[in-house]
Formats: sequence, C-alpha cells, structure tokens
Amino acid sequence: MTIINATAKENPFFAPFATPYETAPFDRVQIEHYEPAFEEAMKVHRERVDQIASDPQAPTFTNTIEAMEYSGEMLSRVANVFFNLLSAESNDEMMDLSQQLSPRLSEHNNYIYLNEPLFQRVKSVYDARHASDLTPEQVRLVEKYHTDFERSGATLSVDDKEKYRQLSTELSKVTLDFGQNNLRETNAYEMLLTDRSELVGLPETLVEAAAAKAKSKEKEGWLFDLTAPSYMGFMKYSSRRDLREKLYMAYNTKSVKGGPYDNQENIQKIVNLRLEIARLLGYDKYSEFVLKNRMAKNDTAVFELLDELAAAFGPVAHQELDDVQEYARQLEGSSFEIQPWDWSYYADKLREDRFALSDEMTRPYFELENVKRGVFGLATDLYGLRFQKNPAIAVYHPEVEAWDVYDANGDFLSVLYTDFHPREGKRSGAWMTSFKGQYVKDGIDSRPHVSIVMNFTRPTETRPALLTYDEVKTFLHEFGHALHGMLSKSTYESLSGTSVYRDFVELPSHIMENWLIEKEYLDKFATHYQTGEKMPEELLQKIVDASNYNTGYATLRQLSFGYLDMAWHSLKEPFEGDVRAFEQAAMERVQLLPVVPEACMSTSFAHIFSGGYAAGYYSYKWSEVMDADAFSLFKKNGIFDKS
Repeated sequence: MTIINATAKENPFFAPFATPYETAPFDRVQIEHYEPAFEEAMKVHRERVDQIASDPQAPTFTNTIEAMEYSGEMLSRVANVFFNLLSAESNDEMMDLSQQLSPRLSEHNNYIYLNEPLFQRVKSVYDARHASDLTPEQVRLVEKYHTDFERSGATLSVDDKEKYRQLSTELSKVTLDFGQNNLRETNAYEMLLTDRSELVGLPETLVEAAAAKAKSKEKEGWLFDLTAPSYMGFMKYSSRRDLREKLYMAYNTKSVKGGPYDNQENIQKIVNLRLEIARLLGYDKYSEFVLKNRMAKNDTAVFELLDELAAAFGPVAHQELDDVQEYARQLEGSSFEIQPWDWSYYADKLREDRFALSDEMTRPYFELENVKRGVFGLATDLYGLRFQKNPAIAVYHPEVEAWDVYDANGDFLSVLYTDFHPREGKRSGAWMTSFKGQYVKDGIDSRPHVSIVMNFTRPTETRPALLTYDEVKTFLHEFGHALHGMLSKSTYESLSGTSVYRDFVELPSHIMENWLIEKEYLDKFATHYQTGEKMPEELLQKIVDASNYNTGYATLRQLSFGYLDMAWHSLKEPFEGDVRAFEQAAMERVQLLPVVPEACMSTSFAHIFSGGYAAGYYSYKWSEVMDADAFSLFKKNGIFDKS
C-alpha cells in the first residue's frame, strides 16, 4: 500500500492536473507513469461501471447515461495524453508500451460494452427516451450510448460475445502494428547525396534544408527522406530523373518489401477481422456496418458519389495528363513517356510556364509567423476570436506552442497547441486532435484543449520557415477542424467538438481552404519576410488564376483512394489474395499514370488501416460538395461576413 501511495503521489495522472486550465503537465510526465496510471484508471472505471450496473434504483438518464458519461474521467486523462503523443512525439519505448497496453484496453472496453446488466439499464432508458422529459441533447446522448453498445456486441449471445472479445482484441493490436510499421519504415529511409551535381534543379531553400538535415545527423552532404517537405520538394524540383525514381520507389513501397515492417499480412488480418466482426453483428460486409451510422447510409450512395465525380472529372484529368505529357515531350523528345515519378516535376514546370508561378515565388510571402497571423486573423474576422501565446502552459516538445484562445466577449474559449515541423517521433500527415474535450458539468463550462499537428518546412540557419502554398492550405484545413473543437458548446463531451458523422467532419476544415484564393484575405498577411512588402497584385492574381490547375488529376487521385477504401471494406468473403493486385484492380477506373508493379498504396494507407476512415475516405469528397454550397454564401455576402 505504501508503494502504491508513493506512486500515486508522484504520478501526475492520479489527480486532476493542477495546471493552467488543467492542461497536461508534459514537463512532469515520464514514460514510467503511463502503465500504473492506465491500470489505476481502468480499475476506477470498472468500479464505477459496476456501481451503475448494480444500482438498485430504476434506471434513469441521470443514474445510468449521465453516470456513464462521467465514469471514465481518469482514463480519458491518461489515454488522451498517451495516444496523442504516440502519434506526435513517439519513440521505441512508447510503441512497445502501446503493444502491451492494447489487449488490456480492449478487454477493458469489452468489460463495459459486453456487460449485460449495464446494457439492460441503457436499453431501459433508451426505450423510454421520448417519454422521459429529456432535452434533445440528452435524447441524442441516450441514442449514442445505445448504438455504441449494440455496435460493440451487447446484443450477442454468450458464445458470440466471447468471439467478439477475441476479434476486437486482435484487431486493436493489428491496427496498432500497421501504424507503427509505417512510422518505423518512414524513419528508416534516407537518401544521402554527396555530389553537388546531384542537386540540379533544386531550389536553394530545399538544398539548405537537406544540408541542415545531414548536419543534424552528423553526416556530410545533403540528406533527403520521406517526410513531406523533403520528399515532395525533391519530386517537384529535381532534374535527376534517376533520383526521382529512387525516392519515389522508396516512398511508394513502404511496408511492402518484406522484412519486419511489412504490412501485407496486417492488411489481410485487418480486413478479415473487420469483416468477421461485421458478420457477427449481422451485416454482410464491414462497409454496411460503418455506413449505417453515416450521412451516406450505404454503399450505393458512396459509389454514386465516386462514380459521378469520376465521370465529371475524368475527361478533364485525361486532358491534363495529355497536356503534361506533351509538355514533357517538348523538353525531352517525342518518345518520352511520363512515369509516376515524373508527374510532379513536369506538372510543376508546365504550371510555371503557363501561369508564371511557382512555390519559390510565393514562399517568401508565406513565412510561418505571418501565416499564423493570417490564419488566426481569419478566426478573428469571422468569429471575433483572439489568440495569446501562453508560456506558462507546458508543451510536449520545445517546438510546440500553447495558445490561450478567447471569444468575442473576451471569455476564455480554449487552449490551442500548434506543432508544425517533422520529427522522427511524429507520424506523417497533418491532423487535429484534442487533449481534452469540451463539456458542461455542475454548471461549469469546461473548455477544450485542442492540438493541430503538421509536417511543414523547417527553418534553416539562414531562413525562417517559408511555407509552400499547399502547406498554408493544409494549415487552414486543420485549423478548420480546430475551430470545430474550440467553438464547441455542448453539455456532454461525447457529443462535443468533432464528435459528429465522419462524412460531415471534413466540412468545417474544407471550407477554410476557400479563403486562400481570395485576394482580400491574402492581402491581410502575405508579406515578404525580408522587406515587409505585401504580395504584389500580379502575384495574387496568378495564385487565383492557377487555383484550378490540374484539379481533374487531383480529384481522380482522391477518388482512387476512395475506391480503394471501399474495395477493401465492401468485401463479402475473407481476403486471401495479393495486396498489390487487389489494389490495382480497385483503382483501375481512375488510374491515370502507368502502374508501377512494385508500388503499393495500401500498405501505408494509415487513414483506413490505423486511423478512423475505414469505409469513410469518400467523406473528403462528400464534404467538398457541401463546402462549395456553404462558401457560396460568403461569396455572396462578403468573405468576412459574420452573419
């Protein structure tokens, strides 16, 4: 007992955080704190659940649903920190610990959702929800809990519940394996160049960044890897076709070459486990299970969307491909055949030739500090929000910044963490997440702690972080998710922030991207980092003019991911085939560039195999359709209209 008390006293997770706004005390958290904190949190949660399940009083919203809502506070406190850092600031110890925790957390989840007395109480409240004088929000919470129990096996027989336990535990482990294999494979690859002639075509910003990366690893030369700024910059600018091919093959054969980080077997396990779980719950396929609780509702609606967009944008995309192919032949000869590792290079050259525009022309006007001012300023213009950096809030890495966010009345709204640059412990991509959701309890509005995590161009010894146009667009996108979380005004955390339909959740993020081609907006922050001069009107116009360049190609590329996702998750029989062959068949309808037999998207498709987008990747295009309608009102009433 003495040891336990000592551990509890030293472990920051064993009590509500005594910090500004109860933010996570990252400066105190050690790796050894997590496991005992998880064990204690699960123990406390189980005890509270048992009390709810055995309550002799008749089940009501308050003693059952609301009690459940608040029963796992400590577990949320621990899990939100651990799993967010597992994505943003991971290491081998964290990944090993996650493997140990995964089956225990799965069993804990099953202990709750397969608890028959508890489910009967939830069902009783659900059956009486419209006759219990509940608010619409309370009715929605009741329905959510009832649905969650049903979809987690609560209505299964005793034998099938045991089967569900086994399947869900195994699935949680395999999805974790998938993501960690991706991170380790990405971190393992480096392309070190030692001859300056190999840098032909690369802008000085990229060369300097590569030199800094090599220096940081005590190597001579220029180091390129598979992080977004390094990979995408090299593919766009390098005149060395052989090196573009080399880097392309490294990026597009991640986790598919055999060895310890190969994900082909994991894909087979994941899709088959998901199918088996769906069947156990009474569905023919996993997509049917997922889409029942989405705006789309079924496969038919999803495929109609994908097919309509493919038909509409297909001719445009093929014309764009022909244009780039012809342009490349003008430069390289009539027999030149464009390959996937050529696309970014020649497409960018044609864009520069056609519009007199390149990333290197706009970068000086997209210095990160100015962009932050512009992105935050848009929230000020639209919602009256104010952002103030708070050095008193601990952060999990020196590069991370913490901000107090205030609403138009000057009241505290949220904490916002911003994390902009690639690191070995950070997975690829960009995302928004929360360390704490928003809720109201005992009349107090507990505000959220939101984080946006990116992999943007780093500063160098001679230049600040100068972003590409696409990086600024990504910032706006993720900031849209952050606004969705920060502006939340719900009573219950389970319903707050981004806890909405997956095919709606991308609307608040997509709509923010529209402002980036509005000259009135760009003029507010796009100033040269050295001279302070505003972006010239001519350059602003070029950005607007080029905004639809290769949209057909980009659309078909996104559709290929949507078709691939649906192919994996609309299987009606267990998958036993070749992953590459399956992928090629799934993408065939919208395939534009020649197929590279060795390449494979699926083995690094974290969105659907280790994220939350299984049978849901279509939601990006679904939301784009909605956001076009929504932004049309701003175009009509003024892009800073608050009404």
